[in-house]
Amino acid sequence: MADIIKLLPDHVANQIAAGEVVQRPASVVKELLENAIDAGATQVKLIVKDGGKSLIQVVDNGVGMSTTDARLSFERHATSKIKSADDLFNLQTKGFRGEALASIAAISHVEMQTKTETDELGTRLKIEGSKMVSQEPITTQKGTSILVKNLFYNIPARRNFLKSNQVELRHITDEFHRVALVHPDIEFHFYNNGAELFNLSETTYRKRISNVIGSKMVERLVPVHEETDVVNISGFICKPEFAKKSRGEQFFFANGRFIKSPYLHHAVVSAFEGLIKPDTYPGYFLYLNVDPSTVDINIHPTKTEVKFENEHALYAMLRSTVKHALGQFNVAPVLDFEHDPNLDTPYDYVQKEAVLPRVTVDRGFNPFEQKSTQPMPARPSVKGWENLYAGLSTDDRQSFSSLEFESESEQKTFEGDYLEHARQTPTFQLHRKYIVTTIKSGMLVIDQHRAHQRILYEKFLKEITVQEGVSQQLLFPIEVKFSKKELTVLNEIKDSLANIGFIFEDVKKDNRVKLSGVPSIMAEHQIASFLDGLISEYQEGRSHGGTSQAELLAHLLSKNLAIRNGEPLEQESQEALVNDLFSCKEPMLSPSKKKTYITLLVNDIEKRFL
Repeated sequence: MADIIKLLPDHVANQIAAGEVVQRPASVVKELLENAIDAGATQVKLIVKDGGKSLIQVVDNGVGMSTTDARLSFERHATSKIKSADDLFNLQTKGFRGEALASIAAISHVEMQTKTETDELGTRLKIEGSKMVSQEPITTQKGTSILVKNLFYNIPARRNFLKSNQVELRHITDEFHRVALVHPDIEFHFYNNGAELFNLSETTYRKRISNVIGSKMVERLVPVHEETDVVNISGFICKPEFAKKSRGEQFFFANGRFIKSPYLHHAVVSAFEGLIKPDTYPGYFLYLNVDPSTVDINIHPTKTEVKFENEHALYAMLRSTVKHALGQFNVAPVLDFEHDPNLDTPYDYVQKEAVLPRVTVDRGFNPFEQKSTQPMPARPSVKGWENLYAGLSTDDRQSFSSLEFESESEQKTFEGDYLEHARQTPTFQLHRKYIVTTIKSGMLVIDQHRAHQRILYEKFLKEITVQEGVSQQLLFPIEVKFSKKELTVLNEIKDSLANIGFIFEDVKKDNRVKLSGVPSIMAEHQIASFLDGLISEYQEGRSHGGTSQAELLAHLLSKNLAIRNGEPLEQESQEALVNDLFSCKEPMLSPSKKKTYITLLVNDIEKRFL
């Protein structure tokens, strides 16, 4: 039998490795940014075009590479970070496998320019699909510039699976945030299609968080700090009142590396127990420093999942540290049994000064002077009350039973109207949650919140796809401020929102967006909070995938704008809701696939009386 096992060619092996390392343009951005930081750069510039599909460029002022190092850096498993297996358990750098540049070069056109401080000339390399095209000396500044063009050009199937430019840009922005948040001592610049998205100067951790996430984060942050023999914990948590229904502002960093850890996330959430609603998530930016020998960061190709040696102790310390920070800064309520509330100064009297009592003396007062006293008026007698009814016969007396009251006639009229309306399939509201009406076979009980969700869902879905939404013009346009990340998401869904009635005018330099029109169903005071919640929920829903943008937006819009349980409805509103529900294409289920109504048949009701 002939031998059938053969060694793969290098370019094929590199493409297979690229499938693990490079999943989308954001993966390339992550690897290049980490390489720039490992090179000791103090200034890093990121440039992308078309969501990273056409161009990704990272320029740094690090140590640079010699001609030989530049050539070897694109070989598989070539690295300057480790020399032996023991080094894997004492890692101080981000990249160490030596697969990143080789994998990127296998699926794109790469151009590198690099120069060390001691060399007079730098080196330029051009590689296409793992093949060296040219290598020449050039004049350039100290540092390294890597330009990646036409990602997945030789793997069309992988390129077809990439999302839209806005979605890919959002993933790139997420990776940029994860690197920038943990390195406030490095200056970062981020450009997309020629426009500057971020200009982050060297600063502190608190200011870097506010510059990346948004200026409104400053007032929400509570500092966290604890030093132990196992771990040093620092960073910030968000106040409980700013917890959100979706994830997005949860960041763990271990030894300067962004990590994902559901186990540690549970420790933070448990520290907020009783302070936030069960379906919300607290925000946090926590930096963990542990002994490199006690953590394994080599268990996942993207190095975002790590394994700690003593996770149980780390869980307990993290939970206690967060609880301590909440109590130390009076964020969490505390009980003081020695405090007497009776001694508290009322709020209205806090700023008031004490009023001295004034004593007056009646100098003409003579205690021996006799004063005349008036006799008290006599109390009238009630004797002889029967004489008031003298001369009246019993026939002239009127009994209370024969009297007519105005309210009785009104009640009769109301009952008549009600019975007359009952013959026309009436509706009534039960516990301000259900709408009850009659049908030929029995009775119908409708959940008003779910029913209105279904109505709005089909309405918004039609408006987004057909572009026939109705907008109400605002007399005075309002401005809403967003963070850079939120603005990226808003640009992605802006066209769909415009179809349902939102009118966006312009975006100012401080990330303020002016609106001159909103959907007719929305009140003006709801706009800012609604858009903020919509963007965060859209990010969370988009990460799960499975639905189109129109369906996801229609679902989120209907969920946020539907009438709530507990809201009273007038008779006309109840009837309109029932009619609109049964005009829908799928009236039985809400957008979340839950029942909108149930039926109680007459036969079932009669069985109850047996």
